[in-house]
Amino acid sequence: MEQDDDRPPADAATALQLIRDQRAATVSRLEPDARLLYWPWGVAWLVGFGLFFLRFSPDGRVLVRLPDWLPLTALFVLLAAAAVVQAVAGARAYGQVTGDSARRGRWYGCAWALGSVSVYAGLGRVSEHLPHDQAGLLWSATAVGLTGALHMAGGAIWLDRDLFRLGVWISVLNVVGAFAGPGWHALVVSVAGGGGILVAGAVARLRQRHRS
Repeated sequence: MEQDDDRPPADAATALQLIRDQRAATVSRLEPDARLLYWPWGVAWLVGFGLFFLRFSPDGRVLVRLPDWLPLTALFVLLAAAAVVQAVAGARAYGQVTGDSARRGRWYGCAWALGSVSVYAGLGRVSEHLPHDQAGLLWSATAVGLTGALHMAGGAIWLDRDLFRLGVWISVLNVVGAFAGPGWHALVVSVAGGGGILVAGAVARLRQRHRS
């Protein structure tokens, strides 16, 4: 006996709605939770750069007596944790995707890796000749600027307005923080950068639910 679920749709409207439901279910299955892609990075920036501001405040002040090594160590640990969370979430969602989309993702990941290594290699040779506060500003402003540029590139590749806008936001606040100077840059990136990434993740998640 034929089951109800096996019967063809009664009319064109029902068939169209069935197609939409199936498409939404497929997208939901293949698209990772946006919060896993954004929020770990937002927390890393908020906490990591926040510790930098508290320990290395403008004009050489110290707002909170922290060990010199703690802010950088905390930032690196949080960034590494964010990268792991994003990699696992992406692998689970995109593991079944092949073709041009998969190739774009791999190449984009290579751009992140090689771009970061090449930039940091150059910074390592230059920063040792600068005062401590200026060297810190150079490292952080370059890293944040690279992040903003690659976010805009990712938004252009996948025609993702939210990702592109986040890249623009990060780039603009990086310029503001760099001109403000050492200490202030860490505060701007922590609050506006980390907070902006958290907001972007929340907005992206709401849109995912709306599409579903």
